[in-house]
Amino acid sequence: MSEAVVERMTGPELVALVQRVFQPRPEEGAVAILVDLPDAKVPDDANWAARREIAAGWAADLTAHRAELGRETHLVVYPNVHTNNGELPERAWLHAGGPLPSVAALDPAAATTFADLYATHPILIAITKFSATAPLKLAAKTHPIRAATMPGFRADMIPALRLDYTEVNRRVELLKDLLDRAEGADFRFDTPDGPCDLHLDLRYRTGHASGGLLPKPGVAGNLPSGEAYIVPYEGEREGDPSRTQGVMPVQFGAEIVRYRIEGNKALGVLSEGPKSREEAELLTREPAYGNLAELGLGVLAAFGVKPIGEILLDEKLGLHLAFGRSDHFGGQVGPKDFSSLDAVIHIDRVYVPETQSDVKVVRVDLTLADGSTVALMRNGAYSVGF
Repeated sequence: MSEAVVERMTGPELVALVQRVFQPRPEEGAVAILVDLPDAKVPDDANWAARREIAAGWAADLTAHRAELGRETHLVVYPNVHTNNGELPERAWLHAGGPLPSVAALDPAAATTFADLYATHPILIAITKFSATAPLKLAAKTHPIRAATMPGFRADMIPALRLDYTEVNRRVELLKDLLDRAEGADFRFDTPDGPCDLHLDLRYRTGHASGGLLPKPGVAGNLPSGEAYIVPYEGEREGDPSRTQGVMPVQFGAEIVRYRIEGNKALGVLSEGPKSREEAELLTREPAYGNLAELGLGVLAAFGVKPIGEILLDEKLGLHLAFGRSDHFGGQVGPKDFSSLDAVIHIDRVYVPETQSDVKVVRVDLTLADGSTVALMRNGAYSVGF
């Protein structure tokens, strides 16, 4: 039996990818490819090991093509932070070549601070297990960097890096414009236990576009990309509580958890079952987990991309809603609101048939500032003209 062919990007393809995504300027310094390392708390796994091999290979190939790229490329390692979108550690290490070290083997004397790294490496690509999107977005506000974050990246995502991102970006910008003008979003989900209705308060917020292009310093975003997103209003204005309320269904295996949403927070669980009890306990133990942190609108399903079980790609396919941290998107909930840095999380729930087969998106309507309504989605598909 022949072995499956593993997708691989060539050196010239990688140079073209960096040039397309970042459009580097002649005066800008080196490229850093970041990887996080397993430790005793979070042991290694096959996908993580393969991801580090991809990162090391990309660094080597870009180094071999430094003349075409116009700058050096360095592989940078750091201890993993145990959770998605947790704060980065104080130190990182430039890898000189050879096998990657273990966390225990990292020499403190050879470390560099992330601040120094940002000063010398204005272009960063984070191919990590745990998402570094939130801390890099915040770092980009005070350092002249831009970063492409690729948590959970796998070789089978490579075809999504070869899409026509001019068209992807055009669709994303159209959706961002709608989110900019929206003051509310109303959802009707159908489940085996009956319909669920949810209203998101989008007042006082503007949308964000993540179309796969990062040409200016001060930004960070996922790659592969292809979504517009917005943080619902979280009620931070005195005397003006969030109007986000309703029931949000999420399918876990055969069980559908129905979250009771009030004031933009999941305050409890209405469903019964092992996962429902687990989620209810989590909401009690970690209230910030229940913050409705994002409405995301991915576009890649229209380009033939299918989910593979990794959020990095899957959320870019269509509608998704997220719980947890929102400060990196312009919201109010951040590490200070969680019980510990290890507990900080931003987790997306993707509403496409392959990921939640028993939860149907019947309709999504946007209410604009002038009182008019835009039919955004019908039966799981966008109903706005692209």
